[in-house]
Amino acid sequence: MSPEKPLISVNGRDYRWPQKPCVVVCIDGSEPDYIEQAIAAGVMPWMKNIVERQGSDLRAHCVVPSFTNPNNISIVTGVPPVVHGICGNFYYDRDNDREVMMNEPELLRTPTIFKAFQDAGARVAIITAKDKLRRLLGNELELGENGAICFSSEKSDQVSLAGNGIENVLDMVGMEVPSVYSAELSEFIFAAGVKLMETVRPDLMYLSTTDYIQHKFAPGSDGANSFYAMMDKYWAQLDALGAVIALTADHGMNAKHDALGDPNVIYLQDEMDRILSPGAARVILPITDPYVVHHGALGSYATVYLPDGADIETLKSELGAIDGIDAVYGNREGCERFDLATDRMGDLILVSSKEVVIGTTASRHDLSGLDAPLRSHGGVTEQTVPLIVSQPVVSLDQTRQLHNYDIFNLTLNHLAH
Repeated sequence: MSPEKPLISVNGRDYRWPQKPCVVVCIDGSEPDYIEQAIAAGVMPWMKNIVERQGSDLRAHCVVPSFTNPNNISIVTGVPPVVHGICGNFYYDRDNDREVMMNEPELLRTPTIFKAFQDAGARVAIITAKDKLRRLLGNELELGENGAICFSSEKSDQVSLAGNGIENVLDMVGMEVPSVYSAELSEFIFAAGVKLMETVRPDLMYLSTTDYIQHKFAPGSDGANSFYAMMDKYWAQLDALGAVIALTADHGMNAKHDALGDPNVIYLQDEMDRILSPGAARVILPITDPYVVHHGALGSYATVYLPDGADIETLKSELGAIDGIDAVYGNREGCERFDLATDRMGDLILVSSKEVVIGTTASRHDLSGLDAPLRSHGGVTEQTVPLIVSQPVVSLDQTRQLHNYDIFNLTLNHLAH
């Protein structure tokens, strides 16, 4: 730690000032097997050296529900959703009777690590694939000339100095705006990250990809290995530029289909309509976001809002007996189990099994965009994620379960020097 730089305190945790530029990467949808199989296939030489010789190859748990928004925000705040308040991609605002995307900064209940470091004089850069995350990740940051940089590859042609802290990103990167449903959407992030490390050299950089590839391709497949080989190339460049690189994921990914390739779906709204009466209960799927082509808004986690006077214990028992439902919790026990905010979850929380997803009704899910057998996430079976750092990690509490939101703590406080 530099003697002139004090510890940075945010959300009950202290962080040391980085001795080198620190690049934290969230590989969306990356269960550990993707990296392990790509290494075995010989397409990730940089990563092979990191996990076998140079750095630390750990495992962690992500936040459940294992979706994008709650996990990215947990990573960048260093705390679980019970503290920061982002409990899904989507929730039901019961007080105002409206279903809401959890993309708005006002829904955040805590500052980010980036905000605390910027206040102490650090230069921060954030690049995300989809614009849905950008404003949450950049919440309260000062942008503009010499301020933070925060943009998405999805909207990279619309950046401005005032709104994103940078101009002319397409010229800088030398790529066109990628399709939101493409591997290039993620590659753009890394190409831009390398350019920023060569020029601006931020103290903290956060790069968050999209899981388009993981939804389509299983670990070890040509499509997956090609994608991981691409990332490996850019990480090697960032390493050569003197950065510490730390990698984790927001969730894993599993096949959710039968032997014929058809999705294994429990249509929970239909079940609730059968058990109670049509429309008496409201099923919310927190996986829902504007980008549903590759998963049809089907994930392994749901929450249910019940009418007044509903017999919760009887409902838990009846729903728990459905084949493919692994667990049914009441609000309080479910939120305690998964560190969630009780006011942003329904009366019931359901988690399905490894090969099963939960929907509302068949008519509400457009599966016409699925051009491969369904792979998705959301439950406990997608909770194990990689946590890999390009330098040795020391002085860990071996009795404590690591989470993906410990990554800044490990990278800033626990590196061997």
